[in-house]
Amino acid sequence: MDVAAVRLTDVEIREREKSIVIKGKQKKQLICETDSVAGCVSQRACVYCGARVVLNPVTDAIHLVHGPIGCASYTWDIRGSLSSGSELYRNSFSTDLQEDDVIFGGERKLARAIDQLVAKYRAKLVFVYSTCIVGVIGDDLEAVCKAAARRHVIEVIPVQSSGFIGNKAAGYRAACDALLRLIDPGDRKINKKSKTVNYLGDFNLAGEAWIIRNYLRQMGVDVNVTFTGDSSYGALKEATAATLNIIQCAGSMTYLAQKMKELYNIPYINVSFLGLQDTAQSLRKVAAFFNDVDIMRRAEKLIRTEETKVKPVIEGYRGKFAGKKAAVYVGGGFKAVSLIKQFREIGIEVVMIGTQTGRKEEYETINDLVDDGTVILDDANPTELERFMTEKGAHLLVGGVKERPLAYKLGVAFLDHNHDRKHPLSGFVGAVNFAKEVYSTLCSPVWKYVSGQ
Repeated sequence: MDVAAVRLTDVEIREREKSIVIKGKQKKQLICETDSVAGCVSQRACVYCGARVVLNPVTDAIHLVHGPIGCASYTWDIRGSLSSGSELYRNSFSTDLQEDDVIFGGERKLARAIDQLVAKYRAKLVFVYSTCIVGVIGDDLEAVCKAAARRHVIEVIPVQSSGFIGNKAAGYRAACDALLRLIDPGDRKINKKSKTVNYLGDFNLAGEAWIIRNYLRQMGVDVNVTFTGDSSYGALKEATAATLNIIQCAGSMTYLAQKMKELYNIPYINVSFLGLQDTAQSLRKVAAFFNDVDIMRRAEKLIRTEETKVKPVIEGYRGKFAGKKAAVYVGGGFKAVSLIKQFREIGIEVVMIGTQTGRKEEYETINDLVDDGTVILDDANPTELERFMTEKGAHLLVGGVKERPLAYKLGVAFLDHNHDRKHPLSGFVGAVNFAKEVYSTLCSPVWKYVSGQ
């Protein structure tokens, strides 16, 4: 089949037609932010997973999953988040609901679990996550948590993340609602001359929040607290001390930033520290917000210094990627946008791109960035990913843990952009790591043993 002649009317599930477009072939608007189609094996995660991945990096909190043991094991330590302090968040606790609990209710079991955990770990904060089964049997998390908070004089916050209420994006919102309950508004008497930001949507994977914190410090800007990488109960309580919120992961944190602007009058801007272009642009955006000549001067010096070090390295890799094509399927739209630019920096064409939770404005940006013939899809299933990767001749797939087996089954190289990775991909150093990893997987000698390579 001529790859330019893909007919969307031939997709396996007809209800999915509006969620797939090919740039230059249709004038229709891609439909996104919808529920997954029934009968379609969506690559999306559940509400509970969305909430857990946002909150889990809070290092000194007890994370208690009210549900079957499988839910706790599914998300245990799924992020490669690093901590400079407490390691309590490395534990995943569960009420391990059984058949009797489903029949008679699990509230007493939950209350006992909170009492036992608080007695053992002496934490000041407990997050209690609801799961699908809790939504079915109707346990009153709010009442149990409120009573436990009174008994122990600590904060016990319910996270309303029952799976049947939506998808992963709904879990992000549930997590943000929990964080809003934690933040102490204080008196909001902020020094107008303060150069302090909250860094939203970075989970300190492989220490990435520390890399960006160091860049900002060199510019003369302090990071008050990161939501939620390497964060703590005390730091999150003081979130209103910042003068600006910067958002790396728009999908998970835009709602929180909007609420903080509404409640505490803290403005926000979107940033991305993925790739050379976006990292430099984001540092300049932060400097421009403060309108401080010294900060702007320091930002330009930092960018020049770092680019001088890394550009020759990246150019060395670029020469090895002639004619290579990439497919991208990630969680959020903002990350997808940055990846298109990153691949362009190293000379690789993106021929298919999709997200789990992308928004309309993000897909419009994606459409503007990619070349004609590029397949753009929302909430894809494995059949669609396989089909379009094959038809477009992709040599590499960027995705998460669920996409890795698919890539290897097709004999296609894979790059891990998931939350459990142990190597940083943010900032200037991350751009080098990205190019290095693309080279190590795409140019591996193993592909000469794969038919057709």
